Amino acid sequence: MSRILLSGLINIETTLRVESFPLTYEPVRFPFFGIKSTVSGVGYNIAKAVTTLGDEVNFLSIIGSDLAGESVRLALDRDGIGGQFIVADTPHTAQSVIIYDREGRRQIYTDLKDIQECAYPDDLFQQALSRCSLAILCNINFSRPMLTQARRAGLPVATDVHTIANIEDEYNTDFMAAAHILFLSDELLPGSPEAFVRRLQNRYGTDVIVVGLGGNGALLAVKDDNFLERTTAVATRPVVNTIGAGDALFSSFVHVYERTSDPYEAIRKAVIFASYKIGTTGAAEGFLTANQLERLVREKQK
Repeated sequence: MSRILLSGLINIETTLRVESFPLTYEPVRFPFFGIKSTVSGVGYNIAKAVTTLGDEVNFLSIIGSDLAGESVRLALDRDGIGGQFIVADTPHTAQSVIIYDREGRRQIYTDLKDIQECAYPDDLFQQALSRCSLAILCNINFSRPMLTQARRAGLPVATDVHTIANIEDEYNTDFMAAAHILFLSDELLPGSPEAFVRRLQNRYGTDVIVVGLGGNGALLAVKDDNFLERTTAVATRPVVNTIGAGDALFSSFVHVYERTSDPYEAIRKAVIFASYKIGTTGAAEGFLTANQLERLVREKQK
């Protein structure tokens, strides 16, 4: 069983189902059973996904000393995720609102409160580092000081910079420079994903890069093999909401890669894991166990 150090955001996520985009103004609407609030955030999504897949995780995050923070503690306990490295160092827990339609399209509003000005305690980070074989460091500010320390400790670093349009993106440069495994989305890329990945490899020398292509699957680049090819998306069940698809792709890829060192097996399984996940409403829902994933992989190979 792998033990992963994970640093990332936790927030309270509220999803709202609408008929279609763009929204037309009405003073009041009653979308019965169309509004739902859960504990989510990139860090929580990944923590829950890898825990469901069977990994142990030392999860580092910052929440508020508010009612929402208490909800986070309850969710951690319910989902079997250790909370000893979660600190309540800010008055307010981050929140998000996600509006989605019947086709799975979504619009996200994220309120980070003052979390970007908060620092994670170094003594707790050093404790969490012990016995871990991989560091997943999400691109939130409190993860930033951990990049150098994780590499100095000999841990490979995996990160997801999500939507970028420039290989010199000011906010994400140090995350990209530190990453052994780098994920990103194609949503804002200028030109082809293949050309952008080659530029990233030339600039940072990244071992493995994956670009999420939404309904078109994913692009995998492996530096040592000079490999750069797309993996086609797989349909496993009807799409409900695409929120969290990238986190699911990332989580399952890292889980398989950590155990096998095989990026090709990892990407094949990751697209199936992510496809199944988006058959649910919330970003932290719909994760397969390792056995369920293996069964679904065998079904798709028939």
